[in-house]
Amino acid sequence: MSVSTHGTNKIPATLIPGDGIGPEIVDAVVKVLDALGAPFDWDLQQGGLAGIAAGGDPLPQATLDSIRRNKLALKGPLTTPIGGGYRSVNVRLREEFQLYANLRPAHTLVPGGRFENIDLILVRENLEGLYVAFEHYIPIGDDPHAVAISSGVNTRDGSRRIVRYAFEHAVKLGRKKVTLVHKANVLKALTGVFLEAGQQIAKEYEGRIECDERIVDACAMQLVLNPWQFDVIVTTNLFGDILSDLIAGLVGGLGAAPGANIGAQAAIFEAVHGSAPDIAGKGLANPTALLLAAGLMLDHVGLVDHARHLRTAIDLVLNEDKVRTGDLGGKASTGDFALALVQRISGA
Repeated sequence: MSVSTHGTNKIPATLIPGDGIGPEIVDAVVKVLDALGAPFDWDLQQGGLAGIAAGGDPLPQATLDSIRRNKLALKGPLTTPIGGGYRSVNVRLREEFQLYANLRPAHTLVPGGRFENIDLILVRENLEGLYVAFEHYIPIGDDPHAVAISSGVNTRDGSRRIVRYAFEHAVKLGRKKVTLVHKANVLKALTGVFLEAGQQIAKEYEGRIECDERIVDACAMQLVLNPWQFDVIVTTNLFGDILSDLIAGLVGGLGAAPGANIGAQAAIFEAVHGSAPDIAGKGLANPTALLLAAGLMLDHVGLVDHARHLRTAIDLVLNEDKVRTGDLGGKASTGDFALALVQRISGA
């Protein structure tokens, strides 16, 4: 994989190719970003299975040190091996760098699907809730796993922080409404504190951003029946994980779903989908999700014009040039799609 060389006025960033289709789609994205003139100085690091092969850890210390130094990373999908005592690489990254906000926008890319003109943003709290995984078993008789218990943790400060992030993001993008999603009718403490904190923060934005709230199960139904009633959704960790995949389904699936993990000291951008080892090395992978994640990365570092140029090129290649990978009904390879984007960007 070729990456940009060191130079003046470049933005240091960690680049993690990842596993399976990761190296292919990362290579495609780097070529497109180079065509854009995006000034990243890439520090290539390993993770997932490649990290285990290199040093016995899916999240090597060198990779952590690179992210800590650069405070910015773009990563392909990373595989956490089943068994062997390995914790989720993604969870470790979020905890290590306190990446409290998970940003998951969903926009219709190719018209003609089940839903048209989808334009939603989901903001998920990334560190708390049931994903803190305070879990244990209680043995009964000869069954050591007879009872499983898990405790969730939501803090008022953490809830305020994620809701404030959602409102600030809405203001920055000119959005109109933020919806607080919870289950405070049943989980009165765990998600009640989130709802209370959210309503307190919402008062600070009265007159600028509308705010309403939904119980999570009703929200899921309404997203399918009438997704256009929503604008920005903010919710807790588990609910955000589930609803963000549902929202991705409205625009064609995880192949169109970028993700950003944002904290005070670092930001990591990724495709949400997995490593798809069954199609790795065959040129079949669609790099669109990671390209869109790169667009979020460009926004994050203030290169808004670059990000706009990238999204416009993606739209033109998909809908005017009709260059699409197999998952979108086309015949283009990963490389063909990247080349079409480079030609659009360069005006060739």
